[in-house]
Amino acid sequence: MTTKSQGPMDKVKEDECHPTHSIEWCWSNKRPNIITCKKAGTVEDLLKRSSQFRETAEKQKDKELVIVRDGKAISSHFPCSLIKDERLTLKYVKAKDKPKKTVKFSVPSGELVMFHVSVKGGKNVVRILRNPALKDKVREVTVYAYKGEKVKNALRRDGRFLNIIFKRTCALANISTEVNTEMSNLVDGLEGKTFQIIMLNKSSPPESLSPTHDYSESQEFPTDESFSQQLTTIKTVNEDVPTEDPQTNRDTAAGSLFQEIPRSQIMQKNLSSQFRDLVKTIKTPASKLSRIQNLFRVEYGQNAQMCREVKTMKRLMDLSDSVCQVRVNGSARGSGFLLFGKFVLTNGHVVKDVYNENQRHLDEKVTVHFSFESLEEVEGGREEVEEIVGFEHQPDVLGGDWTLLRLRAQQALPDGLLAHSGFLPQSGGICIIGHPDGGVKKIDPCLIVKHENRNQVVEKHYNENQGQINLITSRFFEGVAQSVQQNQQVLTYESCFYFGSSGSPVFDQNCRVVAMHTGGFIYQTSLGENQSVIEFGHPLPVVIERIIVQAEEKERFDVFKEFIEHSGAQQQNVIAFLKKLIESRNLPRLRNAVNDAVSSSVTAEDENLEFLELVFPKHETVPMEIN
Repeated sequence: MTTKSQGPMDKVKEDECHPTHSIEWCWSNKRPNIITCKKAGTVEDLLKRSSQFRETAEKQKDKELVIVRDGKAISSHFPCSLIKDERLTLKYVKAKDKPKKTVKFSVPSGELVMFHVSVKGGKNVVRILRNPALKDKVREVTVYAYKGEKVKNALRRDGRFLNIIFKRTCALANISTEVNTEMSNLVDGLEGKTFQIIMLNKSSPPESLSPTHDYSESQEFPTDESFSQQLTTIKTVNEDVPTEDPQTNRDTAAGSLFQEIPRSQIMQKNLSSQFRDLVKTIKTPASKLSRIQNLFRVEYGQNAQMCREVKTMKRLMDLSDSVCQVRVNGSARGSGFLLFGKFVLTNGHVVKDVYNENQRHLDEKVTVHFSFESLEEVEGGREEVEEIVGFEHQPDVLGGDWTLLRLRAQQALPDGLLAHSGFLPQSGGICIIGHPDGGVKKIDPCLIVKHENRNQVVEKHYNENQGQINLITSRFFEGVAQSVQQNQQVLTYESCFYFGSSGSPVFDQNCRVVAMHTGGFIYQTSLGENQSVIEFGHPLPVVIERIIVQAEEKERFDVFKEFIEHSGAQQQNVIAFLKKLIESRNLPRLRNAVNDAVSSSVTAEDENLEFLELVFPKHETVPMEIN
């Protein structure tokens, strides 16, 4: 008895349903929605099940939908099965031309790979995207592909790239390893990697690399209807293959006999690719640096996912109200945050050019803006700086780059972050909230770089820029390595917050402010883009200690009073911190100021009064004997 082989159409029917999973989606700056999926299809098909999405999409017919996943744009025909328990952010941009019909997803997710492509091309590649507006929204796009197919076909199916990259001899350059992958290569080894499209030469690709079954420039990709017809045709051919003894069908064409093994060509390509990868693994063991980079990639992914938990994000969104942009005469200079009362903390270098330290006054008008979160909305939350009560700019000293601004406070202020402060964690994920590049308020989840791993990060950037001898010298990286090793107590991390973000608060995994984002080691790539080797922030407890010592020297006891009054749940910790500081530095005036401030902020029944008496016991006056 013969058994009929399973045809592709049967396989499609089996894969129509897959394990149930949920996807969160939201429009920019709006509450997220959740939608459940258990049937194979595209992301856009899944979104169309939502009435809220359909209503908005109907009003935006003349615009192009941009779907952002993990900071990267995916296509509207992206397989929904590749997105599990993640959040998608939806935006609309001005459409360049009418989008073409896309292929309906019908291949099991196990046969798919994903890779990422930078929206900016390499040298001599001015533009690679059909719609240039996409470059303003994301830095990378995610492309999905079927195992066994070529890079060129995957990029064509994606539909967002210009045809020029297929008319010239282009390739994908791995951003981490700088290894090139030609368009004729299979996609099987590209999973999870990030590339930049570069031009090898301006000539057309060799015809030998363009088989007859590849999509040509004049061909359109199959629509849903034509794709179904193709599957039906394949099934019909398979059914026509005789199931009896081949000896009785010697006149059957060789092509028909070949159809007895469904998808044999794809199987052959997969086996060949796996064999080549195995040989490469045996002959070329991975370098030590690549293993370190892979470790960073895995650990970052885990911590970033934790920072994106709903409860964590909600908490950070509440605390972000206390983050502000610092402006001088209306121009953005940096970021800051309300520390306590009417006092905003930022870096000293943010205002050093407009502050006369000898006369202790500002030469220009300085304002802070708490509500600069959208370019479309009417901005509020503007407060003028009345005075600078403390200032220090010693970049080479731990915690020595800060300034404390006192606001006029003509309206209600958000809560200070002193009550939500903590100590530096040794590892794990952090989140920075500020105004990078002078723009709207943003949040950047990133990973702490441990002290023992700092030189490895520097080495990675050095290896990636060895070809730029004229732009970046080895002495620069040597200086960076020496600096990060000497400053062991600063918090180091890899962030995308560069200019304009100095003074931003750095939150740990428990939403406590642990440091103030201060700077990094900036250089320019061969593309003229700013890049930083590693970024750092000063521990908040160290900065607060320097603020208190300077305030004691200037006899600014009003600062102590508000400092203690607005410490909230941290009041006992704050008082204990001050006691330790007084004893270690012998600051009698600070002791008296703390006693007065705490006494006025507690009552006889207050539990803090008992704690105060333990920390600062009263001393009886002993008369002096006079001979």
